Amino acid sequence: MGRRKKIVQECERLIDNPEHIRNIAIAAHVDHGKTTLSDNLLAGAGMISEDTAGEQLAMDTKEDEQERGITIDAANVSMTHEYEDTNHLINLIDTPGHVDFGGDVTRAMRAVDGALVVVDAVEGAMPQTETVLRQALREGVKPTLFINKVDRLISELQEGPQEMQERLLAVISDVNELIRGMAENMDDIPTDWTVSVEDGTVGFGSALYKWGVSMPSMQRTGMDFGDIIDLEQADKRDELHERTPLSDVVLDMVCVHFPNPVDAQPRRVPRIWRGDAESELAEDMRLVNEDGEVVFMVTDISMDPHAGEIATGRVFSGTLEKGQELYVSGTAGKNRLQSVGLFMGSEREEVERVPAGNIASVTGLRDAIAGSTVSSVEMTPFESIEHISEPVITKSVEAKNMDDLPKLIETLQQVAKEDPTIQIEINEDTGEHLISGQGELHLEVITQRIRDNQGIPVITGEPIVVFREQPQQQSREVEGQSPNRHNKFYITVEPLSEDIVDAIQLGEVSMDMPELERREALQDAGMDKDTSQNVEDIHRTNILIDDTKGIQHLNETMELVLEGLQEALDDGPLAAEPVQGALFRLHDAKLHEDTIHRGPA
Repeated sequence: MGRRKKIVQECERLIDNPEHIRNIAIAAHVDHGKTTLSDNLLAGAGMISEDTAGEQLAMDTKEDEQERGITIDAANVSMTHEYEDTNHLINLIDTPGHVDFGGDVTRAMRAVDGALVVVDAVEGAMPQTETVLRQALREGVKPTLFINKVDRLISELQEGPQEMQERLLAVISDVNELIRGMAENMDDIPTDWTVSVEDGTVGFGSALYKWGVSMPSMQRTGMDFGDIIDLEQADKRDELHERTPLSDVVLDMVCVHFPNPVDAQPRRVPRIWRGDAESELAEDMRLVNEDGEVVFMVTDISMDPHAGEIATGRVFSGTLEKGQELYVSGTAGKNRLQSVGLFMGSEREEVERVPAGNIASVTGLRDAIAGSTVSSVEMTPFESIEHISEPVITKSVEAKNMDDLPKLIETLQQVAKEDPTIQIEINEDTGEHLISGQGELHLEVITQRIRDNQGIPVITGEPIVVFREQPQQQSREVEGQSPNRHNKFYITVEPLSEDIVDAIQLGEVSMDMPELERREALQDAGMDKDTSQNVEDIHRTNILIDDTKGIQHLNETMELVLEGLQEALDDGPLAAEPVQGALFRLHDAKLHEDTIHRGPA
């Protein structure tokens, strides 16, 4: 029996025991060594050869990732690791580090319970380190730290044990400061989520040379930094790897310090789901009940040339099986599961069933997009996955040959489905297709994949930066008339405070919330009580306040007022760019008595 088959069977044996499951993501700043580290873990689990680990970059499954030497898509793998005579199933997601692909990191965090944050020993904590920590904590995911490239301190910087320890402690305290600062405003995050060497939540090592140490491993093997420096300087890296292999140190840390789904779900579910906490469904999710109703959150959509669309995500309750008919939030009718599987890097292995607490990949959910809630009964969907960044760069894309146009439109729709951080706009008058993304590299990768994978020759325009408009001070009261001159509205506009704009962007304030909660959230962000009670609409990061008193027929025409306002805000008055951070107040309105004169015209 092949090695892979054995691993799949072992995984199948373990998926029913949530106490021994760990769902983790590896996240870091670009080029701090996540994918090289993943290789070591795969080699430790017996999935790839020890000799090529670190160079193979097995989790960079696409050609363009190998060519560019960066991770573009988050990749999933399931593996097993024995710790203290108990076998554990580890579902790992290797995430991109480049800021342009931050959306993948946010989505991966929804599926996991623990984040292994990797930091380069020489560079220390970088901007993207802060971003991935924020993404993890916001989803209620527990961090641990691995300081990589320690060999560079010895070979390049020639540091002695004392200097090295000081440098490493500085990195740890930087990371802890970030965690403390972010956890302050989060009530449900335990204060002891900071990392420390003594607890064993910090590991050190070199992913390239396959060795690693942590406090527990040093106690077990008797190795200390002095021995490491001696072996590293004597160029005995193989001996270092044999005496203290990186995969054992990291996977032991994962088994001991990351919560299993049974511990994590009772804390995470209230954070990401606003449904009825007393319902049976909520209880099933808290208890990770594999016999309950199916609840599956899709965090990633990818295309497989043979299997079609594959949806990957976290099973919060119930058990996924082939042939099930499931609801997809926000769409009518049901979708039928055609297959259920686990990811083994680039390969997908089909299994009979995947119960709650696991990360599964399924085919047949044609209506799902990244962020959909899939369930066996109709339910309140999970909170939408809030991406920290917005599209900042736009490019036009057109097909070289007119015959390819229908195929291009289909491909662009597929792209938008797979990656919610991409915005696609099709201008039907000019036939121009506009793609907006997180950066030039983001758009370059998308257009290259359209060319190479779909075989559609496309011409792309120069990238343009997306601008936003915003009022700078309070305006005087302005009278607006309807086209037939029979209805008049009196409006002022003023800038919104940054705290309120941030609260809207972070999803802390929205029109989907119960009114009382929304009012409190706006007051916490600094809005006065009277204003917060009259919020009529929130569009992007703009708010309309209805300050009118007792005007007849206003509630009938309000929908038309909102439509007009939204249209004006999407195409701002200065440069036809979207407006943000504006507060509009409707002070008064004079409406015609006849319904016919108050209609859409």
